[in-house]
Amino acid sequence: MPVISKVNRTLFDLDLLRAVVVVADCGSFTTAAARLHSTQSTISQKVRRLEDMVGHRLLVRGNRDVLPTDAGQTLLGYARHMLALNDQMLEALAGARVGVTVRLGVPEDFVGGSTTTALAAFARQHAQVKLEVTSGLCRDLSQAYDNGELDLVLLKQRRNARDSVARWPERLQWVDSAHAPAFGLEPVPLVTFPPRGLYRDDMINALEAMGRAWRISFTSSSLSGLQAAVADGMGISLLPPRAATAMHRVLGAREGLPEVDSYEIVLVHRPTADVMVKALAEVLGDLLHSAAH
Repeated sequence: MPVISKVNRTLFDLDLLRAVVVVADCGSFTTAAARLHSTQSTISQKVRRLEDMVGHRLLVRGNRDVLPTDAGQTLLGYARHMLALNDQMLEALAGARVGVTVRLGVPEDFVGGSTTTALAAFARQHAQVKLEVTSGLCRDLSQAYDNGELDLVLLKQRRNARDSVARWPERLQWVDSAHAPAFGLEPVPLVTFPPRGLYRDDMINALEAMGRAWRISFTSSSLSGLQAAVADGMGISLLPPRAATAMHRVLGAREGLPEVDSYEIVLVHRPTADVMVKALAEVLGDLLHSAAH
């Protein structure tokens, strides 16, 4: 019986595998090129070379981003493993630990408290993971994720605005100052996020439906700025309960204000995300599930 030689079997170039993995993670050749400090044409050539080697199309352009084919999904699993082994070998030879970086984006009102406690526990459990946490407005976090700058994002959005791996309803409440109420003023002063910010249109529509005149008295991109403005009597606002303090008074049906229940909290990561990204998503998912119940 003839013996099949293994000498001439194809050896995969880790540089090519890394190019495909990064493009799949970013969902974009342009963003992948920037992350790899290369050019888009170079990254495209590497992907084509790998496709020629395996004899399959690995990536296709979708409506909004680049997606792996079935063959691409299969290759990505092995590629990640091979790249991880390569890093482990370097770690062993260098005597240093090579970690995985997970870039997380969260809204400002989720910074601190139980969220930070959960992140700290995750970091202790996975010492090889480097967490990079960015907080800000949801529209900025969403854009950063779409640009490939974040691996996992926690977002507040109108229901079903974008696909997610998990979602929960977002409770909101009207708040006024506890010591210098502003709701009785005419026109009603409103404390809001900037134009296109969350809840702004809902506040305006609710007051107009009540026949109340209104004016924007204070605008800020900072949640802490809004909290302070309401507490000091600058106006009323619409915020999640976790953002209310002892300096605030909750308003509602007694004042004729409607319940606003058109928002949700979502977790978003790419289908091809690293296993540590998915592990962190599970931790945050458990936290949000507990808070919702």
